[in-house]
Amino acid sequence: MDATPRSNELAAAYTLTKERLLTAEPSAYGSELTGRMGTPCRTPHTPHTAHRTPHTEESSVTDQPAPPTATAEDEVVDLCRDLIRIDTSNPGKPERPAAEYVAEKLAEVGLEPQLYESEPGRASVVARMAGEDSSRGALLVHGHLDVVPANAADWQVDPFAGEVRDDCLWGRGAVDMKDMDAMTLAVVRDRMRSGRKPPRDVVLAFLADEEAGGTKGAHWLVEHHPELFEGCTEGISEVGGFSYQVSDDLRLYLIETAQKGMAWMRLRARGTAGHGSMVNDDNAVTALAETVARIGRHEFPLRVTKTVRAFLEEVSDALGVELDPDDMGATVAKLGTLSRIIGATLRNTAAPTMLEAGYKVNVIPGDATAYVDGRFLPGYEEEFLAEIDELLGPRIEREMVHHDIALETEFDGALVDAMAAALRAEDPGARAVPYCLSGGTDAKSFSLLGIRGFGFSPLRLDPELDFAGMFHGVDERVPLDGLRFGVRVLDRFLTGC
Repeated sequence: MDATPRSNELAAAYTLTKERLLTAEPSAYGSELTGRMGTPCRTPHTPHTAHRTPHTEESSVTDQPAPPTATAEDEVVDLCRDLIRIDTSNPGKPERPAAEYVAEKLAEVGLEPQLYESEPGRASVVARMAGEDSSRGALLVHGHLDVVPANAADWQVDPFAGEVRDDCLWGRGAVDMKDMDAMTLAVVRDRMRSGRKPPRDVVLAFLADEEAGGTKGAHWLVEHHPELFEGCTEGISEVGGFSYQVSDDLRLYLIETAQKGMAWMRLRARGTAGHGSMVNDDNAVTALAETVARIGRHEFPLRVTKTVRAFLEEVSDALGVELDPDDMGATVAKLGTLSRIIGATLRNTAAPTMLEAGYKVNVIPGDATAYVDGRFLPGYEEEFLAEIDELLGPRIEREMVHHDIALETEFDGALVDAMAAALRAEDPGARAVPYCLSGGTDAKSFSLLGIRGFGFSPLRLDPELDFAGMFHGVDERVPLDGLRFGVRVLDRFLTGC
């Protein structure tokens, strides 16, 4: 449908900003990019102008420039709003403008960010913050700059306006994951201004293309520029550190220590093309539809991994209910909206997501295609693929569109202790627990360099907020107090990391 007037204004602002970025003089921090084949090149840069919308009564309170001595809490909402207003929908909107914005914010406080492009516009930013003891293994803090697309007609607000309403910041990327990008920027800027070094080096990475598997972002950097992450032993990123309220004095904070693997598949049926009015027993659409239905309705067997069992035991203890080994789902069902995330980690899953066939209503096409989002638990990839192949029809071909590993690490060590301590310092009712993510993150790519990854983007949430529904959902939003809580926890964590 036609764009709204505000959408048109934002699109014009985006185009104008992009033109300025491409025609201005080189920046003070160099803007040295690495091209598709790893060849350095100089590209122009100008200070980024955030996409502003007219002030409203609700938005004006946080739309003012931060004072020169701004703290992380002062800045985080505006930083997040600015990032939301830079449309980086993947596919279609390259991350370069957001990467320029991030680089400028880091350069302002004395860091030396470098931009790298896997292809024109697909930009990532990497910088290193020196710690007190650079001989220690470095910590990687990474986030992605891209977001999934949003249909403005489905939203209560413009998804790229960064509107403040009901004490929340609304917009695509508010929780996935421009909130963590903003919290990281705010904390790093505050620490650089105040001269507070972390105990070890911290490598900062703001990445392209995570929403499409990271092939043009994290995975490309790992393959072409592994030296950027030299010395990194551990990393933190998205979808962890958020609260689940059990009672007024107890909140579980879920730390991601495992994530399912990815098997995005293309299924193709081939048949005999012909006239739609005639009987055709070799109809590709029929064959494909039958296979898609079998996969979509199939329930994979229960497989409780080490991380999932540890999480359910923690939940059972917190809720005061007995964990039934034969009915793990009963415990998960007590988690409300969180049950969607956790329930998907009890078994492998395969969701049909796209169908393509035909070009005219009275023509039976010779082939038909479907796409399936498959996710497998750590240790169960072979079982998953074997089961999928059993569900395919005799004339269905399967090929991978994107394939990536599952991850699992132990919930122990000094870094985990630092996470738990930082949470308790800001919330005495906090209890850190491990969990498995049903999706995937750029931690998969960094694991290839031996970097142990965790999901830790701390947020204290209103128990009424459907946090799981925010991811890739309509009316995505993050509480303002949650962002401020997050920077306080993240700052304490960096002190103890």
